[in-house]
Amino acid sequence: MALWDRVKESASQMQTQLVAKKNDLKSGAFRDASMAMCALVAAADGTVDPSERQRVAQLIATNEVLQNFPADDLRRRFEDNLDKLMADFAFGKVSVLQEVAKAKKKPAEARAVIQIGIVIGGADGNFDKDEQAIVREACFALGLPPHEFDL
Repeated sequence: MALWDRVKESASQMQTQLVAKKNDLKSGAFRDASMAMCALVAAADGTVDPSERQRVAQLIATNEVLQNFPADDLRRRFEDNLDKLMADFAFGKVSVLQEVAKAKKKPAEARAVIQIGIVIGGADGNFDKDEQAIVREACFALGLPPHEFDL
């Protein structure tokens, strides 16, 4: 199986698992951590072009699991996290990873945050090394073993 196909299949499986847990994923900590994760993946290479920002915002708005929350609120949180990362990536990353760590207390939410990172990263069919590395860092922030997610 080609790498492209494995990425698409993995992202699809993660999305299916997320939808199955949708009713358990309604806390503010999950919301905040998810939007931080989306921003980290979008900015994983240190830059975010307008089309990438728009693509991730669209994925957030249409993701079934995230529809537990108002779309405008999610977009604002995503943009705020991106602004932190774009102002100073290294410093912003520390702050945004702290947002991700909010989900650490509930293992199901923590895993779901990582799965959202993989879904967002793989949405373009290319879950690249920068995106994988940032999701791996999020695993450590959440106390999860990266190998559990093939990272």
